[in-house]
Amino acid sequence: MFRPDNTPPDGSSDDLLIVFHRGQLLSDMRSREGCLLGTELVAGCGWREVRRLFLGYWQEQPCYALEIDPVDEPDPMQFQKGNLYHILGRVDERLFALAGRAQQLLDWERDHQYCGRCGGAMRVDHQERAMRCDPCRVINYPRIAPCVIVLITRGEELLLARNANFPQPMYSTLAGFIEAGESAEETLAREVKEEVGVDVKNLRYYQSQSWPFPNQLMLGFFAEYAGGEIVCDEVEIADAQWFHYSNLPMIPPVASISGQLIQHYIESLR
Repeated sequence: MFRPDNTPPDGSSDDLLIVFHRGQLLSDMRSREGCLLGTELVAGCGWREVRRLFLGYWQEQPCYALEIDPVDEPDPMQFQKGNLYHILGRVDERLFALAGRAQQLLDWERDHQYCGRCGGAMRVDHQERAMRCDPCRVINYPRIAPCVIVLITRGEELLLARNANFPQPMYSTLAGFIEAGESAEETLAREVKEEVGVDVKNLRYYQSQSWPFPNQLMLGFFAEYAGGEIVCDEVEIADAQWFHYSNLPMIPPVASISGQLIQHYIESLR
């Protein structure tokens, strides 16, 4: 479906574009493809191009991330604007991942125009997706922040928490960033202890997911409860409880790895 590539083709008339305006993704409400816009459509809108970045091939068509001028005003009767959460679960998972790739690469290129060591201008290296400073030979690659995310279980019960920053009363699995010098397993044990005060055992890797909010790589795990009482981190966790699998609160959609962890465990119990 998607074939990544760093080197753009020598001219094409059937390019696909993932367009961002003022940091928000544009989707064509009249098209089944949503956030994949055709070259002719974009050209007809008269938008001014600020930045274009080649992503690879979607169904063998060249695909680009495109940032348009903030002063342009896309037609609200045709185009919907929103962050990537607006298409989560509404489009194919591979298309969501592609849109996330587009946003992350645009942000990375924008934020690395100048060398952090000497202050010189950086140039794009299409051979290996990098920004290079020729005078001092610094190379910057797209930044990925590795995180662990874990579903803690106790028989038929799931330990779920509500993050203090959640806009809705949603309960989810626990997650945290891997720090320098840590393994994923060490991070998992530390984060769980810090956030809810319990110990875990029998860690089992599930799968990973790119999570472009803004640039995480989520490493999903299952873990079993080993002991301790729930004591929530007062800053990050508003509430945490054990829930029986048959009586769960509002949880994340299965488009997210958190929702997939929960769904997978419930199916294993049944």
